[in-house]
Amino acid sequence: MSLTERERAILDFERTWWTRSGPKEVAILDEFELSASRYYEILNELLEAPEALAYDPLVVRRLRRLRDRRRRERQDRIAEEGRAR
Repeated sequence: MSLTERERAILDFERTWWTRSGPKEVAILDEFELSASRYYEILNELLEAPEALAYDPLVVRRLRRLRDRRRRERQDRIAEEGRAR
């Protein structure tokens, strides 16, 4: 299964979004006509696709690392809050 045009556009956007002026959420709405929440749902699904990794391995690996680090930080915070009770 190959990536759709929109999926490729999302990966391309993630490669260069910081070069645009204004908040990322506004650029997401302008570019894809999606809420930020829906965009990130699609992006997270896309990060698991082997086709996405083949299309842009640097972006996919970078985003996976960021996602995994945030997930670990969130779990650590929850564990700390549990121990504090």
